[in-house]
Amino acid sequence: MDNYQIADCFSLLAKLMDIHNENSFKAKTYSIAAFNIEKLPMQLSETPREKLFGIKGIGESTGKKVIELLSTGELQSLKEMIEKTPPGVMEMLNIKGIGPKKISTIWKEMEIESIGELLYACKENRLKLYKGFGEKTQQNVIETIEFYLKSKGSFLFAQIEAMYEGLESFFLKLFSADKIAFTGAYKRQLEIVHEIDIVIDDTLQNIEEKMSTVDDFELVEKEADILYRASVGLKFRIYSCDSSPIMEQAFLKGCSPEFANTFTTEFPSIDYSICKDDADIFRQAGLYFIPSCQRETAAIIERSKLGALPPLLQVADVKGIIHSHSNWSDGSNTIEEMAKQAIAKGFEYLVISDHSKSAFYANGLQEDRIREQHRYIDELNMQLAPFKIFKSIESDILNDGSLDYSNDVLAGFDLVIASIHSNLKMNEEKAMMRLMNAITNPYTTILGHMTGRLLLSRKGYPVDHKAIIDACAANQVVIELNAHPSRLDIDWRHIDYALQRNVLISIDPDAHAPEGFDDIKYGVSVAQKALLTKDRNLSSFGLEALEAYLSNRKKWKNI
Repeated sequence: MDNYQIADCFSLLAKLMDIHNENSFKAKTYSIAAFNIEKLPMQLSETPREKLFGIKGIGESTGKKVIELLSTGELQSLKEMIEKTPPGVMEMLNIKGIGPKKISTIWKEMEIESIGELLYACKENRLKLYKGFGEKTQQNVIETIEFYLKSKGSFLFAQIEAMYEGLESFFLKLFSADKIAFTGAYKRQLEIVHEIDIVIDDTLQNIEEKMSTVDDFELVEKEADILYRASVGLKFRIYSCDSSPIMEQAFLKGCSPEFANTFTTEFPSIDYSICKDDADIFRQAGLYFIPSCQRETAAIIERSKLGALPPLLQVADVKGIIHSHSNWSDGSNTIEEMAKQAIAKGFEYLVISDHSKSAFYANGLQEDRIREQHRYIDELNMQLAPFKIFKSIESDILNDGSLDYSNDVLAGFDLVIASIHSNLKMNEEKAMMRLMNAITNPYTTILGHMTGRLLLSRKGYPVDHKAIIDACAANQVVIELNAHPSRLDIDWRHIDYALQRNVLISIDPDAHAPEGFDDIKYGVSVAQKALLTKDRNLSSFGLEALEAYLSNRKKWKNI
């Protein structure tokens, strides 16, 4: 077990103890242990057992439980807690806005044991009758549950990527390679995948017979195609193409409905039976090749009639790490460690943008610590040249849209990333006021994660994307494409307009540890869909080009 899995066990144990109103001191101890273990620089599994008890935050009781987890793979006390907790009550832990204490009230006092019951009770205004639950809490719970239920069974692109090789291998063994094609949302590189689409050159009856030999798959529905659900919750929609060429089904199911309908209407005479690959299909249509990830709109078909599409942006085109956190705020590594890992991965520079002072929960930097950090970065830059660490900050956008430092302090940074982290529950008017004010601040270089969304967890605040992009164009503000697989914010669907307005995008990993650098690939994946090119991506600028850009921008802003 790695540290994250161990921390999850302690965190869940603490929450369940609170739900059951058991020893609050022990519950708090396990919660603190979870926090500390997750932040450890080394793996507990690789630590000698006798040294576990000397680690900060791991006492006698906690240490014994760590050893139990490492030895057996489970925690007996946690297992017992889970066994005496209704599954529906356990599921409530996924609902943001209601912690263990409130779940205890919902279960013990309201006698509600499922999310469906809770949603029903909220809509009947029963929740607000209980102490600690007001009108606002009740409405938030309704919205969160509805979003959760809608998203249930869906997966992030990154989650599918982690298991895709195994899934592909499994199906290739079950069906011969020349009779199967993988298509659909994953092939299109969509940020959320609701189901895996597979085309098989066989009858539905034969497909069903073969699938029935697999215990892990449940038949959900059978009509013109068959839908299965695996035990992990992932769904597979299998299409039979015994009456049509496999290339036709694989191609059309690998496009958006808009693209597929337009393509079949404009090119009804394509002979798919003689096509060996997608390139053959486009040649027959007289079109320049359109990659799978870009087969979304009718407009892209029109564009491909005029000429070749720009080459796909690649991970290798990203030359530096913009937006990263160190242990000066809530990162897990020193700036030096982050820089050396960036060098090892071939990057030319690192932008350290720790949290600002308003983010007290993340150990945000007060002014005196900023000066100290800058002196430290100067020393490192002398040691690590020609590699460069840029002095940055992720400055909180406050309720009135101002940044949380004076202009004198902001002037000391090479660049400033402005982001909203607090009071996220806003209407569009409030969100737009905060964002627009931040964009017009002359020191705002990059607008961070524009909507604050967390895919499958939080919708994000409502914004007028075009108005924000127009403001960024007028104020020469770069828009971040936050590459964390749970964010991917700005949404790729709005990047095209940003490019029309000549606004730069910056694919940034928002890395809190060196491993986070690898999240760049998820930003690149969705950027490819929007036809973002390396010359329009700030993090694809080489060191000299970035220095020149920042210098020219400051001259333009007269700061």
